[in-house]
Amino acid sequence: MILAKLNNLRISPRKARLITDMVRGKRANNAQAVLGFCVKKGSLPLKKLLDSAIANAKNNFKLNEKDLFISLIKDDEGRTLKRWRARARGRACRIEKKTTNITLGLDILEDKNPVKKAIKEEKKKEVKKEENQKIRKKKAVKINQKNEP
Repeated sequence: MILAKLNNLRISPRKARLITDMVRGKRANNAQAVLGFCVKKGSLPLKKLLDSAIANAKNNFKLNEKDLFISLIKDDEGRTLKRWRARARGRACRIEKKTTNITLGLDILEDKNPVKKAIKEEKKKEVKKEENQKIRKKKAVKINQKNEP
């Protein structure tokens, strides 16, 4: 899995989740298109984060952009900036300016990953062997029942 992180984005996590939910589970190409046409404030930083993750996959792992999809996207609460505002009668009210930490993970599609393909094939072979063994046992039981007087 290829990870990219964006820390202390000056958008509240609640607003950021609206954007991350739109691209969760999509292919990388489709997610880029969705974020490119989205008009929300957090779409541009999230698009840059996605571009960074795709560049990491290309340069570090020699993967093709078409084979990638968003397998993990988390938006957690980051640091909260505390500010004060003057109120009536000499009081002060606290204003909390929330930030968001976004973690984006890309993974290879199942049918394109050679390692996952090999693992699937091995599992299929094991399942076939087990099925063949069960069939042989059933045949042996039937033959033994016929031979008994």
